[in-house]
Amino acid sequence: MTLPVDAFAIGVGATLGALSRHHAGRVTAEWIGTEPNRLGQFAGWHTAGINIVGSFLLGGIAAIPVVPELPASNHTTSPSMQFEGLLTPRTRLFFGVGFCGSFTTFSTYSVDVVTWLAEGKTMRAMSYMAANNVGGIAAAACGMSLAKKIFR
Repeated sequence: MTLPVDAFAIGVGATLGALSRHHAGRVTAEWIGTEPNRLGQFAGWHTAGINIVGSFLLGGIAAIPVVPELPASNHTTSPSMQFEGLLTPRTRLFFGVGFCGSFTTFSTYSVDVVTWLAEGKTMRAMSYMAANNVGGIAAAACGMSLAKKIFR
C-alpha cells in the first residue's frame, strides 16, 4: 500500500459519503417542508437514520474478509489464496474510513443533542441519544452478523 493511493481512495470515499449525507438531509428537509405542521417533529432525526445506516454498513465492511497483502514482487496467487479475502485493504479504506466515516456524523449528533438540551427539549435529546447509540450499536452488530453469514 502506498500513502498517496490510500489517501486518494479515502478521499474519494469521503467525498461520496459526504455528498450522500448532504443529499439525504436535503431530501428530508424538502419532505418535512411539504407539511411542516405534521412532519416538523422529524426535523433533525435524519442524522440518527444516517448514523444507524452507516453503522450497519461499517459493521458489514468490518466483517468481510480482507485479501492478504502479498509482497510487491509476488503478483501471482496460488489457487488456495484466491478466495481467502473479498476486500483489498484499500477497498476497506475507501468504504470504511472514507464513505462511512464521512456519511455518518458524530459532530452533528453532538450539536443536535446540546442544542435540544439548551432549548429545554430534554426528552427529544434523550430519545435521540438512545436512538443513535443503541440503534447504531445494534445496526453494527446486525451488519457484522449478516456479512459473516454471507461471506464466511
